[in-house]
Amino acid sequence: MESVRQQKVARLIQKEMADIFLKESRMLFGNVFISITTVRMSPDLSVAKLYLSIMLVEDKKSFLKQIQTEIKPLRKLLGDRIRKQVRIIPEIIFYLDDNVDYANHMDDVISKITIPKKEDENFDPKQYPGLKD
Repeated sequence: MESVRQQKVARLIQKEMADIFLKESRMLFGNVFISITTVRMSPDLSVAKLYLSIMLVEDKKSFLKQIQTEIKPLRKLLGDRIRKQVRIIPEIIFYLDDNVDYANHMDDVISKITIPKKEDENFDPKQYPGLKD
């Protein structure tokens, strides 16, 4: 369970890093859309785990490695923005958030399911105990 302070710092970091990715990282990463879905803070507020959703890129894992090589300048930009609100600028660890990919996969699976209609001659309601007449 996160403390109130952890949640406040996580929201602050999420807001500022999203703004950094939106405005200032075009020269580092080009026209890739990067959004921060979740930020998790360590109890001592020294480590921030950022979960990124990356769009407009084919190989997301290799792009995540490219982002990880730029941690120092990104942390510097973050520190310039939040240094008066936090005592320690946290270390940043990036993770790939695959919830969007998983949701798309589940949509594909669900769309391929065929549910027989009750009017089918092959339909046996005893096979589906949850259905009511």
